[in-house]
Amino acid sequence: MGIARKWVFPILRLLVFAIIAVALVKLAFIDGLSDDGGDSAQPTGQIVDPTVAVARGTITNEVKLDATVSADPAVPVKATLAGEITKVSAAVGAQVAADTPVAVIRSETVTPDGQPVRKTVTVTAGAAGALSALPIIVGQQVQVGDAIGQVAPPTFSVSGSLAASDQYRLLNRPSEATVTITNGPAPFTCTNLTITTPLNGAGASTASSASGADGDGSASTATTTVRCAVPAGVTVFTGLAAKLVIAGGVASDVLTVPATAVQGSAGSGVVYVPDPKGGDPVEKPVKLGLSDGKKVEITEGLAEGDEILEFVPGAPAAPADGAQG
Repeated sequence: MGIARKWVFPILRLLVFAIIAVALVKLAFIDGLSDDGGDSAQPTGQIVDPTVAVARGTITNEVKLDATVSADPAVPVKATLAGEITKVSAAVGAQVAADTPVAVIRSETVTPDGQPVRKTVTVTAGAAGALSALPIIVGQQVQVGDAIGQVAPPTFSVSGSLAASDQYRLLNRPSEATVTITNGPAPFTCTNLTITTPLNGAGASTASSASGADGDGSASTATTTVRCAVPAGVTVFTGLAAKLVIAGGVASDVLTVPATAVQGSAGSGVVYVPDPKGGDPVEKPVKLGLSDGKKVEITEGLAEGDEILEFVPGAPAAPADGAQG
């Protein structure tokens, strides 16, 4: 047993190591030099751009916005005569109607021939609501157009910011939208929907000094706002968060392609048709209809079943589902 441990086992281990070494040398230097007629460095795969067929479908164009509930702006009560306040007929906090008297103004002038002319007018609230400000006193001199008070109407609006690109989806200028208040009442329809963008130079006299705007009065950071009126029977409060859904139209049984396949998003665009010979894809102009952000209606330029590239060549990768805000 001592001889086996001293001589046999070590010799067997050396033989095993020798066999492994020979096998590795054969794999590395002998089998690797054999030439079977193929080129191991030549790629065998082929990159193929994915394609999609033009198909019929329905596109529901809905623009969804994050919005906020706010009280409608106060309405100024303006003097309609230059003269002296002789009577203040209301108090701050009072509920007023449009024809509620607020103040009396009297003026005294002299005609060229020296005859005195006296005029008296009663200024009314002009709008229904709560009289939120009345900064006048008897004996005060005012000019035509001076704001002598403010009326806060009991009405509310829902408003949100609209992305510039989404304006293409609302070219039909809808007049209403569906509003869902977070933790509030059931969804309701708001009316008198408006889409406004500040004009270049609007408020430049104050905004330029406050924000360092360019001297040309450009509105490079102007934000387009969507606003609509909350119905009188719906209870809301200033500051509530809401979701605003604007229906831009529905197109049924129309030719559709993925939005990723079209270069352009409104009116006209370009799709790419694969070259059957394997060359570069061919541009093909198309006319566009409605879009829901994922699919686009094709009104001219393609037929049902036509194969086009699913993605515009060279376009940035689309964000994963749920990555968009």
